[in-house]
Amino acid sequence: MISYEYPLNERIRTLLRLEDLYAKIAHFLGGDAPQDHHVALLTLFEVLEVAGRADLKVDLVQELERQRQILISFRHNPEISEQALSGALYEIEQASSSLLAMAGKIGQYLRENEWLMAIRSRASIPGGVCQFDLPSYHYWLNRDPEQRRGDLEGWLRPMIPIREGLTIVLRLLRASAQPERQLARGGTYQLTMGGRGAQMLQLRLAPAEAVVPEISANKYAINIRFMLSETVVRPRLAERDIPFEITFCSL
Repeated sequence: MISYEYPLNERIRTLLRLEDLYAKIAHFLGGDAPQDHHVALLTLFEVLEVAGRADLKVDLVQELERQRQILISFRHNPEISEQALSGALYEIEQASSSLLAMAGKIGQYLRENEWLMAIRSRASIPGGVCQFDLPSYHYWLNRDPEQRRGDLEGWLRPMIPIREGLTIVLRLLRASAQPERQLARGGTYQLTMGGRGAQMLQLRLAPAEAVVPEISANKYAINIRFMLSETVVRPRLAERDIPFEITFCSL
């Protein structure tokens, strides 16, 4: 099954974007080629951009505390494993402590690094990081891979608490509800929310259906159109019934 996620508010949209960026950094950080570490560094700049747009740290701490209080209420419930509950509480408390220990604006230490900011500025220009533009960066890219990796890990490390916090919040969000089987008749599906609260939609489709969902939603209604995947130039509605699963995720 292919899973598609659609955020219903700006906070979840930011968390999903950051989750994707952290995953890309982890992937390219594991490589040894200069190109791998170049992409990892540019992706770190994207994390800096996205995480700096809102008071993300406060939002994560507040949500983790809310989830901690919910989990505490399950203590002494015979249907809940005390060991699993204690483990979840410990993980949340550790993530909250790490977030609270972050001083100042997210990524400020990167903004104060003139060498990195010069690379970031040139990277916004097509082909702007060629060796003749940034010879010192070219030298860095030709250093030993382990040295480059060590630098990248050092620049990333202070922002790891953000990754740990959002990982917990998104995991709890995804596990908050069960999928419902639905049928999009003629390739379209509409639903009035009717007071049903949700922060994210999750759609699951069989790859064999060969369609891509186009989702528009707000707190009042959801509209989904399933488009044929092969019509890249001019998207065309799949005018047939499409079975799919939908989950209304909410914390």
